[in-house]
Amino acid sequence: MAKAKYKRGKDGFFRTKIWDGTYNADGTKHRKNLSSDKSSADLERQVNALKNQVAQAAYVPPADILFPDYARQWLKVYKASCGDKTIEMYDRIIEKHLAFLDSVRLQDIQRIHFQQAINNAMEHPRTCEQISLTFRQIVKSAIRDRLLPQGAFELVCEGITSPRYRAPEKRPLTPLERAVIPKTDFSPRERCFVYLIYGCGLRREEALALKPSDIDWGRRTIRISRALIFLDNNGKIKETKSANGVREIPMPSFLSAFLQSYAPGCGDGHLIRKLDGGAITKSSYRKMWESIIRKMNAAAGGTKASPIICDLTAHVFRHNYCTQLCYHIPEISIKKVAQLMGDTERMVLDVYNHILEERENTVETVENAIHF
Repeated sequence: MAKAKYKRGKDGFFRTKIWDGTYNADGTKHRKNLSSDKSSADLERQVNALKNQVAQAAYVPPADILFPDYARQWLKVYKASCGDKTIEMYDRIIEKHLAFLDSVRLQDIQRIHFQQAINNAMEHPRTCEQISLTFRQIVKSAIRDRLLPQGAFELVCEGITSPRYRAPEKRPLTPLERAVIPKTDFSPRERCFVYLIYGCGLRREEALALKPSDIDWGRRTIRISRALIFLDNNGKIKETKSANGVREIPMPSFLSAFLQSYAPGCGDGHLIRKLDGGAITKSSYRKMWESIIRKMNAAAGGTKASPIICDLTAHVFRHNYCTQLCYHIPEISIKKVAQLMGDTERMVLDVYNHILEERENTVETVENAIHF
């Protein structure tokens, strides 16, 4: 007869401790107490069942952590390396759009909670997209942390109805907008910013981070290696959006000529700063941009009541830069366009392929390429 694996205690129970797949705060394995008043074999069945659940990541220990509390821990621990703007977005979603779940335990989260969060922001498709992104990542993380069962993602996150977000259609500058730029009565600071984003296709945050020391007068290039983003109202210097963002861009002659007279007056500071000389803030940038649009409208013949130039953003200038370069392919390669933009070739192809197709003359090309 096989010897019993477990011995009955004085209280009549067979007992043992088994690792449940989780860890204590000090890093040691957390073990669950198992017992049976029937037999050693019955306890052994319980042990084997728990071991199988742990091996299959199916066992979820009881936990009283609330959903928003876990979401905050997730943001703090797992998203610590994200950019400031991304962290700011996650924090806004958790504190504003998931706050109604403040009394719901993580283990009690259901699909109805996800759908309710979407419903509360249904009039704002972009926000719904961000809620969906955040909620799904939190649930996936909780599964990996063994706080939710493996099947939780499908049960909680599938079948959610959300409005479709359509990104604003990108456009280049109109012929009128391009024509009025050199004619507009900009201040030196305004002209510097407009010339930078028009002549080099810079992102707003890249242009705001530039200093005179970034200009190579001999090679007539500008080196992009930093970005200035706004947190609340204040600016903060950070790395470029990606590794591709670090690059050198040739300056068109009009920009080089302007900067030769403008840059020396900036000393060691940024090319674009507040009127009092201090670091530019979000509010001071907004006032500068409003002034730029107002003056361009006046130069185009528009009025405050009847503006001619509308919906013009700094990104339109960047899109215009890339569009104009794409019209000069193959004089310039797609690879070089991507390098100048600080993006990938895939991005250039995805966004600007229609321009390349417009310029194709298939009949003539085939005739010239295939002949006797």
